[in-house]
Amino acid sequence: MTDFFIISSEDILYQLKLSCQLPDIIAAIATRKIITDAANQSDIKIQAGELQQTADKMRLAKKLIKAKDTETWLEKYYLSLNEFKELVQISLLSAKLAHHLFFEQIEPFFAAHQLDYAKSITYEVVLDDEELAWKLFYELQEHKISFQNIAQQYIQEPELRRVGGYCGIRYRSDLMPEIANYVFTAHPPQILKPILTHQGVHLILVEEIIQPHLDEELRCKILRDLFAAWLQQQLEEMKIVVQI
Repeated sequence: MTDFFIISSEDILYQLKLSCQLPDIIAAIATRKIITDAANQSDIKIQAGELQQTADKMRLAKKLIKAKDTETWLEKYYLSLNEFKELVQISLLSAKLAHHLFFEQIEPFFAAHQLDYAKSITYEVVLDDEELAWKLFYELQEHKISFQNIAQQYIQEPELRRVGGYCGIRYRSDLMPEIANYVFTAHPPQILKPILTHQGVHLILVEEIIQPHLDEELRCKILRDLFAAWLQQQLEEMKIVVQI
């Protein structure tokens, strides 16, 4: 048996087919073309200083502090320095194109969709038995049991049980519609009446509703959302011919 074997581009393509990843790769190729074409049409230019700054940020994000770290990372992903430069360039073009297309739309979009950007802090226990859920709900109302006690008794997943059913900070879109409607009309702190979904019967403690504020973080999120929706629309409208 030899100590090495050669993998060809045909082998890689065949493996992508077998692992059902080819549609994602095709979409990524088409997305790159959409971005570069749109950037050219909009006469978006990249300055050398901008490219270097973006490359530095990318290396920092990947913890590539030393030159050797970058070299090892490039070898791992079979990238040349020129290909890394192209990777940085498409990332920068994407950011600049998003800003060019949608920066002026952020505030009007936020005003029209403000409720979608409210966030909730909730705790949740999902039960199989609706009768039990109502029993526990009434016991909570009468302060005969705490939500923490219920979480300890009825949550099977160790990590979730350990944090008492804490679900984190979530936007409306992160929740099932039938749950979001109740969560975002609650008056925290409030235990919601049991909610029946396809997952089971939900007991939910709404600890806090965080009203949206158009800070820098939210501006970036809205910009990403608008750009992602635009890219998806471009992909759906594009006629893609794959020659293999």
